[in-house]
Amino acid sequence: MKVEEQISEEPNPENLWRLETPGHAGWKRTARAGDPNKYFILSADCHANEPFDLWEKRIDAKYRDRLPRVVVDEAGQQWRKVEGYRPDKLRVTTFTGEDKLRSKAGADPEQRLRDHQRDGIDVELIFPNKGLAMWATPDPVFSNAMCRIWNDWAWETFAPYKDTMITVASLAPGDLEGTLAEVRRVAKMGFKALTLPTKPIWGPANIDELNYNLPEFDPLWAEIQEAGLPITFHIGTGRDPRSARGHGGAVINMTAHTLVQCLEPVSTLCSSGVLERFPGLKFATVEAGIGWIPWMIEAMDEAYLKHHMWTRPKLKNLPSELFRRQGFATFQEDSSGLDLAESHNLVDNFMWANDYPHHEGTWPHSAQAIERTMGGLKEESRAKILGLNAARFLNIDVPSLQTVY
Repeated sequence: MKVEEQISEEPNPENLWRLETPGHAGWKRTARAGDPNKYFILSADCHANEPFDLWEKRIDAKYRDRLPRVVVDEAGQQWRKVEGYRPDKLRVTTFTGEDKLRSKAGADPEQRLRDHQRDGIDVELIFPNKGLAMWATPDPVFSNAMCRIWNDWAWETFAPYKDTMITVASLAPGDLEGTLAEVRRVAKMGFKALTLPTKPIWGPANIDELNYNLPEFDPLWAEIQEAGLPITFHIGTGRDPRSARGHGGAVINMTAHTLVQCLEPVSTLCSSGVLERFPGLKFATVEAGIGWIPWMIEAMDEAYLKHHMWTRPKLKNLPSELFRRQGFATFQEDSSGLDLAESHNLVDNFMWANDYPHHEGTWPHSAQAIERTMGGLKEESRAKILGLNAARFLNIDVPSLQTVY
């Protein structure tokens, strides 16, 4: 592999691998910024960088003492306290090179534009960052109060850039009446997408709590379908993802407790009849990768067919068919999923993202990441996965020249 020059400041040694690329020989288009024959690229998962005191300044006084906060114990150790998480010991981390660059990026819309332009990104879909903790409470009314603050701030901040910066509106559907009102409000404001937690009530699975497969949520699906807004489920929003400690904890928490949370809403929507009752409903898992999708939809079909004596309701379509019709999934670098995209007829369901500005993303070397992972795809498949699928998901127009494969 050839190694290419860093875009801005010197990368720290741990990030040199990001510069590796096999190139794009034989591609009709490229992912390179500045290339007049560049693909249309829509990053389907980026993150805001909210002011640290956003919720403290705007929340109703009765909730202020319940907001996520940092406390100092008798020994002087700092702990992050979030209502739905176990206390989190804060450790001083010194970032250098690109890691420092990523840790400070994303707050200013004008800087975001420059960052994306040099990364080849035409449009981004923006999710909360600090706000991912808005769902970390068993109290959905409190959660919805925080979501409304995010929605107002996100619209105030990014609406002037709405053609290139599309923000999701956040909802806490455990508070069903509050969420129905918020769907109507954000649709009227002009939001193009919604984000829901991976399960409506925060915490471990509990058979006694409401979940998205139950008919109690039909009024929500009807309201969302009427509004014509797609829904998303971002990783880490259903239960505490920081469940492992000690050696390997960071990897264990990311894989076994964070990414897997998106399996539940996929199974819930595809097997329960929700998607058949609401055929206009589009949904996407976000930042969970795509390699598991082929296995997941086959596993759902196997369970539906082999456990036919227990499965209810009886569906007109297999769960896998419903996913292909109405489901999407985002990823950053997922070679295994891309290897299966064409053979498993999932090219129309996958959406690439650079996850700006997070460390697990590909910014500011997205072209190299795309070249490392997408060389085996057909030209049409690359174009769809890099942007055309996400444009269809969000119901936005693409410049006519960039729709050509």
